[in-house]
Amino acid sequence: MEIKMPIKTYGNYLVSIRHGEEENRERCQQLRIRQLSAEEQQKAYKDQGIPGEAMPTHQITFYDFGCKRIIEGKLMENEADRAVFRVKDKDYAFSPFIPKGA
Repeated sequence: MEIKMPIKTYGNYLVSIRHGEEENRERCQQLRIRQLSAEEQQKAYKDQGIPGEAMPTHQITFYDFGCKRIIEGKLMENEADRAVFRVKDKDYAFSPFIPKGA
């Protein structure tokens, strides 16, 4: 499935990480999103007994404060202005960063 939100190589993005009632917002750079192949899902998740509805569908790579972060999550929302992924019990919502006054 193609991600509807435009992703630029060196763009800045806002990532909101929600866990229960808590929400943290940060900026990130160099966002990359790729869909996991059926073989990768089989090897990493089905063999461990993870049910299909909880199985990650995408690998997300981004830089946060200079540190590379790689997560695998299930696509929950796919809109033109945001993409939301469920990673275990957290929701990662990515959207383009728009500076104030722009």
